[in-house]
Amino acid sequence: MRIALVGDYDPAVTAHQAIPRALELAAAAAGGARAEPEWVHTSGLAGPGAAEARLAAFDAVWCVPASPYASMDGALSAIRFARERGRPFLGTCGGFQHALIEYARNALGLADADHAETAPGAAFPLIAPLACSMVEVTGTVRLLPGSRAAALYGAPEAREGYHCNFGLNPRFRALLERSPDLAVSGVDEAGDVRIVELASHPFFVATLFQPERWALGGRAHPVVNGFVAAARDS
Repeated sequence: MRIALVGDYDPAVTAHQAIPRALELAAAAAGGARAEPEWVHTSGLAGPGAAEARLAAFDAVWCVPASPYASMDGALSAIRFARERGRPFLGTCGGFQHALIEYARNALGLADADHAETAPGAAFPLIAPLACSMVEVTGTVRLLPGSRAAALYGAPEAREGYHCNFGLNPRFRALLERSPDLAVSGVDEAGDVRIVELASHPFFVATLFQPERWALGGRAHPVVNGFVAAARDS
């Protein structure tokens, strides 16, 4: 399985260190299948047809943490490619944030949806600063019954690690939830969105937390396991 890691690789980023190991553990959990990750810089994905040309040979796409990306357009194009072509997709941290922007812009027609980190004066800051920083914070995530996320975990809640300062702006949550396809499938103890998924897609899950961090302790993560299994079966 060829897995595209869409982002701008930095060996100093903890999540970037963890992701290859997380994929190894997930591949072992999937019956010993082999996962071959490849880092794909966002700057090579911008422009007409660039994402499709670069990503067509991959079985799945993971939009990784450590935004802002060198090319926001490149990251959004990669996410759109995975969403529209039915490729298994996982977005974590920055990948979660940009998955929401891509969906809002291209599936819901909300062209002005933007990220307050890179566009602080945006009229439609879909992604905004969190009320409290979640850099190196661990918290409980409640899984909504009947969701793909709940089925992957096989449990009503989990403890997860974060490294972020931005998330879904609660002012615009209702706009996303009106979509018949996008579902909120995990929330924190205050009810704020921490996992979303697409009902019609073979596998499209995005988390504000970083599930790859489980690999630092030698544990396979159920969401990464599901992502790799979907890539194997695609």
